[in-house]
Amino acid sequence: MTHSSRRRFLANVGSGMLVGSLGTGLAGDLGIHTAWAEETNDRLTFGELEPLVALMQETPLEKLQPALLAQLDGGTDLATLVAAGSLANARTFGGHDYVGFHTFMALTPALEMAAELPSDRRPLPVLKVLYRNTARIQQFGGTGSEVLKQLDDHQHEGERVSAEALQAMTRQADQEGAERIMAALQEAPPADVFNRVQHSVQDEADVHRVVLAWRAWAAIGVVGEQHAGTLLRQSVRYCVRDSQRRIRDGRPDPRLWSLLPRLLDQYKLLSRPVGNRRGDDAWVEELAWTFFQSDREQAADAAAQALAEGYAPDQVGEAMSVAANLLLLHDPGRAKDGDGDKVKGSVHGASVGVHASDAANAWRNIARVSNPRNTIASLLVGAYHTAGQSPRVRRQPWPLKMDAVERVDDKQKLLQQTERAVRDRDQALAGAAVQRYADLGGSPRAVSDVLLKFATSEDGALHAEKYYRTATEEFAQTRPSLRWRQLVALARVSASEYGTAAPGYREACELLNVPV
Repeated sequence: MTHSSRRRFLANVGSGMLVGSLGTGLAGDLGIHTAWAEETNDRLTFGELEPLVALMQETPLEKLQPALLAQLDGGTDLATLVAAGSLANARTFGGHDYVGFHTFMALTPALEMAAELPSDRRPLPVLKVLYRNTARIQQFGGTGSEVLKQLDDHQHEGERVSAEALQAMTRQADQEGAERIMAALQEAPPADVFNRVQHSVQDEADVHRVVLAWRAWAAIGVVGEQHAGTLLRQSVRYCVRDSQRRIRDGRPDPRLWSLLPRLLDQYKLLSRPVGNRRGDDAWVEELAWTFFQSDREQAADAAAQALAEGYAPDQVGEAMSVAANLLLLHDPGRAKDGDGDKVKGSVHGASVGVHASDAANAWRNIARVSNPRNTIASLLVGAYHTAGQSPRVRRQPWPLKMDAVERVDDKQKLLQQTERAVRDRDQALAGAAVQRYADLGGSPRAVSDVLLKFATSEDGALHAEKYYRTATEEFAQTRPSLRWRQLVALARVSASEYGTAAPGYREACELLNVPV
């Protein structure tokens, strides 16, 4: 059976797989039907994961969490649930829905958070995000509104599959042409597809564009390499949609279209070996401040100079991360009340610092896993992306309440004070308590355990899971003299977001019989 024939076969039997797996009684109780068995056979299906994917899409929201816990009790692991949720999300939204792609970007961080929790609470972050996932899928129209359809690779044999060809299609907003190229790449190794997609991602400095690309790659390890194309198509379609808006609105071509190739050529970055030179603490901090204070082109040029001088890519990435963190630590907070829990003074959600930190983390990770060309290009675009935002924050660091903790020498009391300050939504005290704890040589794991509670329970305006993972990952990858700033910032964001529990969280706690 050919690849395309096998996909058509799976599309036709998908509903039978679902009912056979769940049983007709359970499928009926959950409200899952077989109407889509008669749909056209271009429906994208996922083999043995299809029953769980359909469960994620079709189970009525009030029955979802009991159904997911029944799966866990039956031996399904959390990673498999996240894999099914990721595929349900990709099939439904295809990278085109704001809440949808934010939810996709939260799924792998939720799974990573679960590994840090005690066993009885481990499912909570995953259940929380899967609840959001299904809720949004059903608001979007469920199975009747799916964006991604199956691709027939044989139909498109002979298509140009170079990164430049795909980039041309996304720049021209040619969705059909871009999909043809992705179809022709279906049998290519995931790393090859990922590296081709990065050329399009690098065309614009957009936090969702880069984080979606990184989280799609991170999800492949959970979902499986056979579904890599489905996950990466989301980024391609996101780039096409962005070009459609640019063309519709008559906006000029992005500056990066000309700046990136000029810098690569000017500094001969693609004709020299990638460097391994290490910068000392002062060098990293100075480059971080350059990124923080400069305009975007100046920052990209500074990154190019550092790479041309032989500094290792991870050194430039570290400076970029420190600069993004400075934006959060200098942020005065919202000037006035916004929607939902985004009150005056808040810094969670789509704030300048959280967005900059999540983007820098994504660019840095993409640079780490890419081919040499994309390693260099991602850092130049990442520096460009991080810079130019300091006019939106204070010139001096936002003040912490250090006078309230300077005489506290008991590390356990400081952890307790951190938790109380978060619950009181006192950003300045929460950050100060973590900084004092760091000054006393405290354990980062103990601080992370305190703040993990809130990343698990709170909505965080769609950013709680991603930013928790950003801050803790960047702490681990940053040198000791600079790393604690990440957890200070996380404490501040935790205090900002506290008070709006995520939908479904209380129900999940009750079903697991753990304290809310």
